[in-house]
Amino acid sequence: MIKGRRLYASVGILVLSLVGGCEKHLAAGFTEGQRAPSLPTKTLADAEGNFSKVTTYRQPDSRMYQYSVDKALLTGKPIILEFATPGHCTNCDEQLQMLKAITDKYQDRMIVIHIDQYANPQAYRAYNVMGDPWTFIIDKNGIVRFESAGRMLLGELDAAVKRVLIANS
Repeated sequence: MIKGRRLYASVGILVLSLVGGCEKHLAAGFTEGQRAPSLPTKTLADAEGNFSKVTTYRQPDSRMYQYSVDKALLTGKPIILEFATPGHCTNCDEQLQMLKAITDKYQDRMIVIHIDQYANPQAYRAYNVMGDPWTFIIDKNGIVRFESAGRMLLGELDAAVKRVLIANS
């Protein structure tokens, strides 16, 4: 009987951690210093300007859908890669609102790409992302220099971006 209770408790904890979705306990499987996977992801041009084919975000910013990951990695610019599915995640919606401010501030110095699970599930697999939001900052050489699971504060993301930009100067 006790073994059965332990099993149910273990299963319950596992289910709660997986259902949490927007939590920081899930690991992407990347460590800083690894090369970012290069893959084609859908852009606004691929979707013929139809935002609903690239995102579930209600207030999309076209600047976040200009580059596919593979093309962005070829530019020699740092990249913020934001995995977020706002259609089912309130934290994702808030993260993307904050990302607009970061895009305003750094749009001339880096590329910002939003990856929605529904439009680009292959990117979630390639980056081993489970749950969202999830943020990667990739340097100009295609190396992951920062990764964070869950909702970030503006100051946290801004500081991480500055560190990567300074290192890439």
